[in-house]
Amino acid sequence: MAKRVLITGMSGLIGGLLKDRLQLVGGYELTALNRSHVDGVANVRADVADLEAIKPAFVSQDVVVHLAAYISGLDWEGHHEGNLIGTYNVYEAARLAGVRRVVFASSGAAIHGFEKVPPYSDICAGRYDRVPVGFPLMTHEQVRPAGLYGASKVWGEALGRHYADEYGMSFINVRIGAVRKEDRPTTVRENSVYLSHRDTVDMLLKCIEAPDSVRYDTFYAVSNNRWNYRDLSHTKEVLGWSPRDSAENCLFEP
Repeated sequence: MAKRVLITGMSGLIGGLLKDRLQLVGGYELTALNRSHVDGVANVRADVADLEAIKPAFVSQDVVVHLAAYISGLDWEGHHEGNLIGTYNVYEAARLAGVRRVVFASSGAAIHGFEKVPPYSDICAGRYDRVPVGFPLMTHEQVRPAGLYGASKVWGEALGRHYADEYGMSFINVRIGAVRKEDRPTTVRENSVYLSHRDTVDMLLKCIEAPDSVRYDTFYAVSNNRWNYRDLSHTKEVLGWSPRDSAENCLFEP
């Protein structure tokens, strides 16, 4: 039987990439939970901020990939509705429908605060001559959000911990790196946190197909970049995922 996968925010860049990969691989029955129509899949058109409106999308789904998010502004209202209420509604609708796994698109913004201090500030500014050899990598347990967006992603991770513990669901948080439509770094900082299109969908597919023993966990996803400061060893050990691309093949030069 085809695995039934609901993707919120499928009309976005990552949602479209994942849709194309899953359709290419085959064996998946896809549904989009989106405010706008998405061609080629079943659609439930609703806003994640409206719990009653989104409930029908979750019926009989095996896995939910929650990509929908508010990222374009600094206002509290947008983050509160799109990222706090919206994420709670997705998790609650999944619980009510008996969905076994939710893959949450978290973000490197959950630890962006570390980029204010050396050596990470030097890495992100391209001052590589100041970076000591063997500098410590950020582990998946660490949290230091920057801005309301980063804080809202930490909320989503923590809420998933509660749902996993309380209801026995599987929650996988993916702290996604910088994914751009150009499929290359667009700033000096992104030379360290770039995540290619191919590596993005490889990672999400690993999360969808992760063994049932993965009840709750958090993983970084960045490409194999020379100046990456996020520890990928946990991702490789648990999910068997290794990035295939690298910023060095398409470095941003100011």
